[in-house]
Amino acid sequence: MINDDYLNRLKSIFEDLNIPEEYFKTAKTPLCEEAQNLVEIGEDVFGRKQRLLNSVAVLWTKMKSAAQQDGVDIDVVSAFRSIDYQKQLIQRKLDKGITINEILKVNTPPGFSEHHTGRALDITTKDCEPLSESFENTEAFQWLIKNAARFNFSLSYPRDNPYGIIYEPWHWAASEK
Repeated sequence: MINDDYLNRLKSIFEDLNIPEEYFKTAKTPLCEEAQNLVEIGEDVFGRKQRLLNSVAVLWTKMKSAAQQDGVDIDVVSAFRSIDYQKQLIQRKLDKGITINEILKVNTPPGFSEHHTGRALDITTKDCEPLSESFENTEAFQWLIKNAARFNFSLSYPRDNPYGIIYEPWHWAASEK
């Protein structure tokens, strides 16, 4: 259950970013709590330490190992993100002159990112630009399509998804099983 302190914090962030408060009522993506008790899963492709919920970290490790056994390389671009980090991502785009409406087509606002749950990963592979739609043309993506469900992972934002989020072949999340 989302508590009032968290909601008030989000409302303050929305005000800072000039996101209309009505977004809470019109959002197509669910409101997400920030995960607690995260464990490190190593570094991402940029050398930053990444974290997930322990249960998801176990699943990720098993999935990555299975892919490697099949000769497929999968790597983390991003895992858990705090609401403050999400705010920084959006603020950097605002500072570049991108409008909030344009930003919200590709980034969910703080409180609505699946990354807050500690269950989501952005995945890439060698010789593929991270966070690129071209990931769908890789052996890694094909392997994930065929095998990710064995590890309780699914593609969160396929083409024409009901959330209104752009197609993100790199974004995968583990179910709460």
